[in-house]
Amino acid sequence: MDKDKEIMIEEEVTAIPISEEIGNEEPVEAEESAEKEMSDAQALKEAIHEQAREDEQPLSSNFTLRKILGGDILTARLIRHQIWLIVLIVFFVIIYISNRYSIQKDLLEIDRLNTQLKDAKYKALSSSSMLTEKCRESHVLEMLKNNKDSILKMPSQPPFIIEVPEEE
Repeated sequence: MDKDKEIMIEEEVTAIPISEEIGNEEPVEAEESAEKEMSDAQALKEAIHEQAREDEQPLSSNFTLRKILGGDILTARLIRHQIWLIVLIVFFVIIYISNRYSIQKDLLEIDRLNTQLKDAKYKALSSSSMLTEKCRESHVLEMLKNNKDSILKMPSQPPFIIEVPEEE
C-alpha cells in the first residue's frame, strides 16, 4: 500500500507542467517555480510517507491523560514488546478470581456443615438427657407400678453377698 502511494506521488511530481516559452525570460521563472513545486511535492511526499508508515515512531516520554484515554498507549511499541508479560498478568488475574470463587464456595459449605453439626449435637444432647431421664430408678419404678401386668417389684430385703470359696 505504501508503494502505491509512493508511485502516485512520483507521478504527481513528474506531471508538474513546466511552461516553456521560447524567447521569453519566463523559462527561468518557470524553472524556479517548478523547483519550488518539486520541493513542495517532495515535502508532501515525506509527510505522507511518515504518516503512512506501519511501524510507530518512538513514543514521547510524557504520557498525557488524553493519550491514555484515547488508546494511543495501546499502540505503543512498549506494549507490543511486553505482550507476554500482559498475557501472564491476565492469566494470574483469572487464576486469582477463580481461586477466590472456589474459596467462597468452600466457606459456604463449611458454614452449612457447621450448622448441621450444631443441630446434630443438640439432638444428641437432647436424646442423651431423655435417655438419662427414662433410666432413673424412680422413673422405672413408676412405670412398673403403672404397668399392672409386670411381675417385677422392688425387693423388700437388701441384697446380700454370696461368698464362693476358691479352690486351691
